[in-house]
Amino acid sequence: MRFVLLCLSLTLFASPSWSQEEIGLAAPDDVARSGLLKHILPRFSLKTGIRVVADDAGAMVLAGGPPGQPVFQRGGDIYHLRIQDDPRQARFQDWLLSDVGKRTVESFAPAEGDPFSASFETVAAPESDAIEGDAVLGEKLSLTHCGRCHVIGPQNRMNGLGSTPSFAVLRAMPDWSNRFQAFFALNPHPSFTQIEGITAPFDPERPPPIHPLRLTQDELEAILAYVSVIRAADLGAPLKLQ
Repeated sequence: MRFVLLCLSLTLFASPSWSQEEIGLAAPDDVARSGLLKHILPRFSLKTGIRVVADDAGAMVLAGGPPGQPVFQRGGDIYHLRIQDDPRQARFQDWLLSDVGKRTVESFAPAEGDPFSASFETVAAPESDAIEGDAVLGEKLSLTHCGRCHVIGPQNRMNGLGSTPSFAVLRAMPDWSNRFQAFFALNPHPSFTQIEGITAPFDPERPPPIHPLRLTQDELEAILAYVSVIRAADLGAPLKLQ
């Protein structure tokens, strides 16, 4: 009996600990609802012994646009993976980009919507258009503040107002940089927007019509950095009036 217990304890001691190898992955709702993660994550875990779990606050972030490493596409959206300096996360990214990982993604057949593809081409914005700043923070700020009216990306595709252009449409305009740098001075933004150290306080007799949008100059730079790296919408050829 003692021998059996000893063997069992040694086996448990030698077995890998899933909790030590577990890493979280935050993904957009549309990807999570599709069932793709339930299809690919167990297969990666079986291959490597590293358990990846869906987690809204995960160390790895899958997003519907830059920055990050493009990993797969669905419809017109190319999803990017952002990882930290962690060999386990790097291994997951490498697996997604490998032939095995790509075949695993493309073998998944969603019950609804377009299939996922691991074969695509990305068109990067010209380097001269890139703006220095924290683009990851800029995406979060854009979703929190600008996402109340604008479609920022696949993350809030159904939440924007129909009367306001999406970020992708604005990014396609030749003067997109000027528009975003001075957005707080362009109607209707002055009535509810304040940039610390730039705009004047609200008039007490004319309070904001909606919950005010308050940003620091660093936060504004972060939003500009994010917009500078997103993919512009294809607006087609300019209209010609007869």
